[in-house]
Amino acid sequence: MRLNKIALAALAVVAGLSLSACQNDDATSDSSAAASSPSAGGSESGSAKDSTGKDSEEGQGTVAGTGSNENGEIGECRTDELEVTATDSTIDGDQDGSVAVEFKNGGGRDCALSGYAGVDLKTNAGSLSAERTGEQSPSVVLKDGESVFFGITYPINDSGGSGVRVTGLVVTPPNETKSVTLDWPGGATLPVTDGSGTPVRVGPIGSAGQGG
Repeated sequence: MRLNKIALAALAVVAGLSLSACQNDDATSDSSAAASSPSAGGSESGSAKDSTGKDSEEGQGTVAGTGSNENGEIGECRTDELEVTATDSTIDGDQDGSVAVEFKNGGGRDCALSGYAGVDLKTNAGSLSAERTGEQSPSVVLKDGESVFFGITYPINDSGGSGVRVTGLVVTPPNETKSVTLDWPGGATLPVTDGSGTPVRVGPIGSAGQGG
């Protein structure tokens, strides 16, 4: 009887050790499976962002294309952006009369002007185009709300005759095709010429100051 009890005790110990070993093997397998299986929204999504760089690209996209002007360049002033006015700027004693034309930037952005505007006088004898003086003109960056001027000179009619009656002024900004028609603020008439050329001259942008 005693030998049987000892044998049974030994078998119980062996069975317990086997059961423990199986449980440890199962736990090890479960741990390995958990380590190899990605969790949703966990390390897999993080490693994907790092490998593709999507996060950094999206961040850069939020700041691309900033700036007040495309490609950082100042575009030319357009007729519709400019407020155009003309005033008599003749000084007593001058041989010729003069008119100052103002371009005021009202377009809400900075823009550039350079060269000569187109100038035509409307008269009772037809249209009379002004001739350029030939002076050089620097490029002017016109900030929103600022103005620049150019001058028109013409002969004063002191001939005693009726002359050529001026009925209007047509101004076309540089590099534009759209014109603005204004009242002529200068002398009412021009002297009659012999047809050898226009007596009206136009200066470049910036050739006249405010008021003359």
